[in-house]
Amino acid sequence: MSVTRISRSFKDISLSFEPHPVTKDLPVITDARAIIRSIRNLVETIVTERFFNSTLGSNVRKSLFDFVDYATASVIQQQVVEVISNYEPRVDNLIVQVNPKPDTNEFEIILTFRIIGQDIPVQQYSFILEATR
Repeated sequence: MSVTRISRSFKDISLSFEPHPVTKDLPVITDARAIIRSIRNLVETIVTERFFNSTLGSNVRKSLFDFVDYATASVIQQQVVEVISNYEPRVDNLIVQVNPKPDTNEFEIILTFRIIGQDIPVQQYSFILEATR
C-alpha cells in the first residue's frame, strides 16, 4: 500500500541570490518552478560534488563527451530517470525523452511528470545539455 503525499505548496530559494530591490529579501520560487529547478540541479550535479551527500547526482556530464547518437541518448535517459526517481519524491509518472542533435553536439531532454499532492495538470519541461570545456 503506497502513501500519497498531500502538499499545499513547495518553496525554494532562487539560485540567483539577488535580493529584492526594496525588501532586500532573497527571491523565492514556488510549486512547479521549484520542482523543475530541483530536477535540473539533480541532473546537472556530478556524483561526489556535494560534500555531505556524495551519492547525490548523476553521471550525465560524462556521457556528454561521447558520441551524440541514440545509444548515448539511451544512457542519458536511464541516468536521468534514475536520479529523479531516487532523489525527487515530489514527482511521479515520469517520462523522459532524450533527443540527440549531432549537428550542434547537444542533447534535448524533455521531461513529462505529475506533481504529487497538487491538482494541477501534467508538467512538461525541456532543456538542452551540451558538453562544455
